[in-house]
Amino acid sequence: MRQDCKYFESRTYPNGDTVRKCDLDLAPHAPWRCPEDCPKYTPRLVDVNWQHGTLVTPETPVEPPGLDEDDGSIAALLDAAEDIVNAVGAEMVADVERERREAQSPRWKRLFKRSRKKDS
Repeated sequence: MRQDCKYFESRTYPNGDTVRKCDLDLAPHAPWRCPEDCPKYTPRLVDVNWQHGTLVTPETPVEPPGLDEDDGSIAALLDAAEDIVNAVGAEMVADVERERREAQSPRWKRLFKRSRKKDS
């Protein structure tokens, strides 16, 4: 991927895994490469002439064989995974908001609230 693009993002986790992506979601072959004729490619200007230390983005992983012969299945798989994560995310936000509302209710209401039976 073009690490000099302002939309490139990389994050390394404590276990050593690194996420490399396009913030605009325009790189269907991420983390290996961006489209050659990406219409949104914009050079990053902030870090011109900076000296980079040990926090430099790790090397790009080796491309899997057959990446050039992609029939769109990679992008479809990533879109399906994103849909699953987005669907679960909405449920999690609703659960957190419900817990916050319950935590903000007066203490006497929490002590005497009736237990809710969940349908099985």
